[in-house]
Amino acid sequence: MRERSNRHYMITAEQREKLRGWFAGRLPDDLFEELTEVTVDREEITVVGRISGPQLRTQATAAERAAAVEGRVQEFRERTREARIAVARDAEHRFGRKVSWGVECDGERALFTHVAAPVMTRLRQPERQVLDTLIAGGVARSRSDALAWCVRLVQRHTDDWLTELRESLEHVQRVRAQGPDTASQDTATGEE
Repeated sequence: MRERSNRHYMITAEQREKLRGWFAGRLPDDLFEELTEVTVDREEITVVGRISGPQLRTQATAAERAAAVEGRVQEFRERTREARIAVARDAEHRFGRKVSWGVECDGERALFTHVAAPVMTRLRQPERQVLDTLIAGGVARSRSDALAWCVRLVQRHTDDWLTELRESLEHVQRVRAQGPDTASQDTATGEE
């Protein structure tokens, strides 16, 4: 699954299943109640699991609940650090990507140790003006913050479309892999 070039990287459904299976087999049995998500892109693998929620009194306020969940996540993070580091080292060597971790606890999701990868782009003036308006309006502190905000907004409103696009790209990869020149190209480029 190592990327051999700077081509656009897209993981197939089968590779995703193998990756999830590897983590399911490699993680200590008592780390998570359930492995809920393994996602991957060209820089990072993110592993998220469910942990038990804190025991609270029936009349607990929202503030008490939020603080208890935050405390449970922090306790998990500290207690499991060595085990997670060992798994991450193996995965980083095997898959050539950094490993990030997160948990779901009592309906809340918390990510930690995740990669914030820089992305370079060229924007024309109308696009820059959108970013500058977000900065002037206090939505973002910088153009990069504004651009990240825009990406999150698009993601939130187009999940179905993005899912369909990813599935289409997976189909294209499967068709390419079945092509007659696949074996000779892999040999020529040194890819496995």
